[in-house]
Amino acid sequence: MTSIVGFISLIGIFSLWMKDRLLKKILIILVAFSAGALLSGSLFHLLTESLEELSTTKAFGYLLVGFIVFFLIERFLHWHHCHTGRCDEHPFTYLILFGDSIHNLIDGLIIAASFFVSIPFGIVTSLIIIGHEIPQELGDFGALVYGGFSKVKALTYNFVSQIICVAGGVIGYFLSGSVEGIIPFILPFAAGGFIYISASDLIPELHKEPDLKKSLSSFIFFVIGILFMFGIKFIFEH
Repeated sequence: MTSIVGFISLIGIFSLWMKDRLLKKILIILVAFSAGALLSGSLFHLLTESLEELSTTKAFGYLLVGFIVFFLIERFLHWHHCHTGRCDEHPFTYLILFGDSIHNLIDGLIIAASFFVSIPFGIVTSLIIIGHEIPQELGDFGALVYGGFSKVKALTYNFVSQIICVAGGVIGYFLSGSVEGIIPFILPFAAGGFIYISASDLIPELHKEPDLKKSLSSFIFFVIGILFMFGIKFIFEH
C-alpha cells in the first residue's frame, strides 16, 4: 500500500506532453493550490493529530521549532545557491522536498501501524492518505517547476521524496512498538515547516501577480486548496 502512495508523485507526468506555454499559465494556480493545501493540511491534519497525544503547549512548541528550523535551512540554502546574486532554483523548492519527505515518512509509519490494528482499518487509513496526497503532490510539482526545476527534475525529485513513504512503512512494520511514541512529536514539527513554506515562500509569490483577474483566480485556488484538505478531514471523521 505504501508503494501505491509512493507512485502518486508521478501524477505530474502528464506535463511532459504539455506545451510549456500552457504549463506556464497553470503554474501559478498550482502554486496557489499548494499554498492552501500545505497550510490547511498542517492545521487540520498534522497539528490536530498531534494534539490528541500532546498538550497544547508541547504541540505548538514543536510547531514553532519546525518553523524556525525550516527558516534556518532556507537561509542556508539561499546563501549556498544565491549568494552571488543569481538564483536559478529558488531555495523553497528544496524546503518543499525536505518537508514532504518528513511527511511521507510519517505517512508510511501511520499506514504500517494502522494495519497492525486490522486490515480494514489499514485500508481506510491508506485511502485517506491517498486522498490528500494526490492534489498535494500535483501542487508540489507545480511549485517545484515554478521554483526553477525542469519538469523531469521535478518529477524525479518528487518521486524520491514520495517513495520515502515505503521506507516509513518498513520501519513501522519492524519497529511498530518503538516508533509510535515519536510520531506525535514529528507531526507538529512537520506542520511548522509546511506553514513556513506556505506563508513565507508560496503566498508571497501569489502577491507578485499584477493582473487582477489572474490574482483573483490564484486566490480562489488558494481557498480551494484549504477547503479540499479540510474536506478530507471532515468526510473521513464524521
